Amino acid sequence: MPRKLTLGLLAAGLLATGSVQAYQAGDFIIRAGAVTVDPNESSSRVGLAGTGLADEGWKVGVDSDTQLGLSGTWMMTDSFGLSLLAATPFQHNLYGAGSLPRSVDLGSTKHLPPTLTLQYYPLHSSHRIQPYIGVGVNYTVFFEEETSDTLTAAVDNYLGGGKVSSTKMDLDDSFGVAAEIGVDIRLNDQFGINAGIWWADIDTTAKIAAYDAAGNKLGTAKVDVDIDPMVYMVGFTYNF
Repeated sequence: MPRKLTLGLLAAGLLATGSVQAYQAGDFIIRAGAVTVDPNESSSRVGLAGTGLADEGWKVGVDSDTQLGLSGTWMMTDSFGLSLLAATPFQHNLYGAGSLPRSVDLGSTKHLPPTLTLQYYPLHSSHRIQPYIGVGVNYTVFFEEETSDTLTAAVDNYLGGGKVSSTKMDLDDSFGVAAEIGVDIRLNDQFGINAGIWWADIDTTAKIAAYDAAGNKLGTAKVDVDIDPMVYMVGFTYNF
């Protein structure tokens, strides 16, 4: 995702003026484009029974991903709108952090982060450029979690070796606050281009269960991860 392009469009929207019939109470605004989730993550150490795995410095990082994003806004008044952001599922690789090199693969997960915000449009609806800000809530659902052989081997080593045959991971869903800033640049009465930035409070606990060859659970490792991503979107708008 070109962050400079996103920020440039935002700046242009805040500075430019114009006169095309834009948003009014009762309008619906559809925005679609490329959305990048860029985590600003931090984590606790990966712990089993209250102690850290390996050298007790293992932590978890989360990489970025870009998907197709779609948002819809209903204008309650000329100045306030209610917006829902959605996207195709994001997939994030989990990698080493702390004392682990970034090149170490720990697993992966997918998630959907629907975000509901109340938006404020400060300019009169006749302006061609429509900047806006918003605040609301985010609910993130994690699914299709997978662990890597590297993580399975580390858990096995901690338990003495030769015991762990497989591991499974489960991430708790997250509910938190969200904020956004964006701009629509109207090309005509219906179509335009859009750029937006969100911040979302996304925190989860990963539970990593270890199993022997017979399928018996041997223990569960846990790690708390604060993902707290910046989300960038560039795309097109259509209102009706």
